[in-house]
Amino acid sequence: MKFTESHEWVTQDDSGHAKIGISMYAQKELGEIVYVELPELGREVSAGDEIAVLESTKAASDVYSPVSGIITSVNEALLDRPELVNSSPEADGWLFMLKLSDPTELSTLMTAEQYQASLV
Repeated sequence: MKFTESHEWVTQDDSGHAKIGISMYAQKELGEIVYVELPELGREVSAGDEIAVLESTKAASDVYSPVSGIITSVNEALLDRPELVNSSPEADGWLFMLKLSDPTELSTLMTAEQYQASLV
C-alpha cells in the first residue's frame, strides 16, 4: 500500500489495476462520512485530479487520484452504505479502481512507514 500527502492510499494488483481509498488518518480527521460522490466509469484521470467527494458531519472533502489511468470500477456499496469508509477506510471502504496508464507513478508515492512518519 502506498500513500499520498493528501491522505489517499493505493494498491496495485497483478493486472495493472489500482484500488484507491482514503487513509485511516484522513477518515479520523473527517469524522463520520455520510455521503460519497464517486467518479464516473471510463473517466480518464491524471495524478492529482479531484476525483471524488466525501461528505462528513463536519465538512465536504475532495479526494484526489494518486495515479493516472482510466476508472474501471467504483465501490457501489458506498452509495447505500457510506459508513463503510468510517469502519474500514483501508479495505471495504475503498472508493474506486483504475487501469494504470503509468505504473511508474507508484514509485513517487510514500510507503506506509514514510506516510506514518509524515503524520508526526
